[in-house]
Amino acid sequence: MVTRRTLLGGAGAAALSAATGLRQASAQTKGAPVRGGSLTWGVETEPSTLNPHLNGQAKAKLVLRNAYETLLARTPDGGYVPWLAKDYAISEDGRTYTFTLRDDVTFHDGEKLDAAAVALNFAKLKEPTYSGSISAGHVSHVSEAIAVDARTLVLKLSRVYAPFLDGAAGIEILSPKSFASAQLKAGGSEIAGTGPFRIERYVKGQEIRFVRNPAYNWAPANAGHQGPAYLDSVTYRFLPEAAVRTGALTSGQVDVIEGISGNDAGLFKDNPEFTYQSALNTGTPYTLYLNVAQGPSEDVRVRQAVLAAVDVERVIRSVYRGERQRAWGILTPADTDFYDRSIEGSYGFDPKRANQLLDEAGWNSRDAEGFRTKNGKRLTIEIVQSQATLRDQRDILLQAVQAQARQNAGLDLVLRYVDAGTYTTRQNDGQYGIIPNSTTTQENGVTIYFHYLPRDKGGSINYSRTEAPEISAWLDEAASTLDAKKRFEIYARLQRFALLEQAYGLPLYVPDDQIAASARVKGVGFRPFKRLPENAYDIWLQG
Repeated sequence: MVTRRTLLGGAGAAALSAATGLRQASAQTKGAPVRGGSLTWGVETEPSTLNPHLNGQAKAKLVLRNAYETLLARTPDGGYVPWLAKDYAISEDGRTYTFTLRDDVTFHDGEKLDAAAVALNFAKLKEPTYSGSISAGHVSHVSEAIAVDARTLVLKLSRVYAPFLDGAAGIEILSPKSFASAQLKAGGSEIAGTGPFRIERYVKGQEIRFVRNPAYNWAPANAGHQGPAYLDSVTYRFLPEAAVRTGALTSGQVDVIEGISGNDAGLFKDNPEFTYQSALNTGTPYTLYLNVAQGPSEDVRVRQAVLAAVDVERVIRSVYRGERQRAWGILTPADTDFYDRSIEGSYGFDPKRANQLLDEAGWNSRDAEGFRTKNGKRLTIEIVQSQATLRDQRDILLQAVQAQARQNAGLDLVLRYVDAGTYTTRQNDGQYGIIPNSTTTQENGVTIYFHYLPRDKGGSINYSRTEAPEISAWLDEAASTLDAKKRFEIYARLQRFALLEQAYGLPLYVPDDQIAASARVKGVGFRPFKRLPENAYDIWLQG
């Protein structure tokens, strides 16, 4: 028996109608869209792989979403609208998900989208040799992926797992031929999707170019238009330095940039030659996750002292010039379903408490440089930051945090910037004191499971390495119910335990995406729910 079939119903329909009205009003003021032309976009992050299944970089989604699409699209309120699937249903027991697919979708390699192709994607994602830690997430709960007929896909779960739809509906679907390609791990033109653009050329370290898919006619219902994209092509240039991106836009070398520093935002705001937009991301804040299984941070008093020693408000204001928002919780405020605002202001900067806690923990001596010591050993906590996610002035932010910890409590936070291979090794082996990171790839609470379950039970990014039985029990309870109110209450309890009692992490700021563009660029904006920069499908050039 089917209990839910919720495409374009209730609040989701209202949100879509409102969004459509805004787009129509905007279009009237801008004039009719123009077809043709090429766009150049300066981006901060080069994808580590062009295979969307294997790429965990939120920033890379801007690029890859041009070529790869998902079963459902999201509305601003977190609901769903049709995309590659035109309908879905959940069984009464919450363990069977049925998707009805469109019958007019074709992959870039000419193959038709059908249920067998989608079932193959889920089957491959369950293979650890292909997907690695990704298989430990929502896909691991799929016991069977069945193509009932060409249009009907049935996914059977081994147990009720409430966050499943959030993850499964957002998996990019690749053509069956892609899995036999030599490019499968790295990605490339042979890894075919269904998107409005296809990959034409990739020059590592420089740029990636997409060209329009002329057959495209299956945009989601909340897209700005239907049919093929307006642009003939779009090229993304990899410009990791914020100042270089700003200079490229102001000099006309590129048409759009993302990732604008707080110092540069004023160049584009209220400037008639440009447009400027910003949006908070869903997911988790940029957080310092403290390792509970190694070194000084094993002691909860030391972890609590770190949280009390840093004046986060002052640091964020100083580094970002008012262009970023201080974070408080384990999720960001953009997660409208499960963000609990009651955490705000319930802890914070308190140097007196920080020093008292460290004294109680036995770190009550100082060396010649003013750092705390115990038995002749300095209180040193190593921060391991991946170079791949070192963006948005995070190096400056970490230096400011380091200075505050030293000045206010005598803590020695040592910064280590490492390459992807070293980062993975250190993360897997637990050889770090703190890992700073944020996630924007999951929503509606899914990311909580990845961050707080034990690593052998699905906590693929459990940077704090907690194995607290309370957390595992709460997450199991939340996953076993489709009651959103009950899940909210459980996640709120977990949040207070993780931050106020155990100090597993220090949230610093809410990830925020910014877009600046030449005034002639129209239709640029953000995805409705995740609020990441959207692909180039609705963009057109004026004049």
